[in-house]
Amino acid sequence: MKACKALSLITLVLAWSVTAIAQDPLKVSPANYKLILENASVRILRVDVPAGMKGVAHSHPDAMVISLSASKVRFTMPDGKTQDADMADESGSYAPAGVHTPANTGTTRVDALVVEFGAAAPGKATLPASREGMTIKVLAEGPRAMAYRSTAAPNFAEPAGTTHDYDQVVIALGPAQMSLSLDGKPAKTTWARGDAVFVGRGVPHQAQNTGGKPVDFIIVAIK
Repeated sequence: MKACKALSLITLVLAWSVTAIAQDPLKVSPANYKLILENASVRILRVDVPAGMKGVAHSHPDAMVISLSASKVRFTMPDGKTQDADMADESGSYAPAGVHTPANTGTTRVDALVVEFGAAAPGKATLPASREGMTIKVLAEGPRAMAYRSTAAPNFAEPAGTTHDYDQVVIALGPAQMSLSLDGKPAKTTWARGDAVFVGRGVPHQAQNTGGKPVDFIIVAIK
């Protein structure tokens, strides 16, 4: 009996280990998850799941999910419990680390960005409640980060050498005329919906609205 129990325990541990190794969505579901950017602070994944499709079990660290389409998703947890989510277009939600099996239960594709946080613990930076030349609407907030929809005024500008004491991921909500240069490098001037740029804390940059009309982005500000 003891031998059977020990064998069962070993089997369980081995099964858990195999599952843990296979839980990176880039590995277990490469058709639905694409790597956009990765560094020590964040990993950004683009998610594309057709209507009616059920995914496979995978894990994420603490993350912020930015939805670029209206969709319905059901998440099944390892214990069998389910959680339904109505993901509004251009919305954000904070997702604690965990394992789940997703299923697109709606009639439209899931189109989203997942911003995974790389630090072992939340930072201590103070995130902005307002920014000059920009209106802010908070979409989601968690222990590590805040996501907000930002509208840059026609005259919005950050001069060369501007820095922030927090990381940020800038996500375009459509074609935009905005110039963003990081650390003196050539500026990004062409933006498509879903384009994401990482601006590290303390990195000097320059930004300017060059289109003469308001520009909408979602910014994930990370402590």
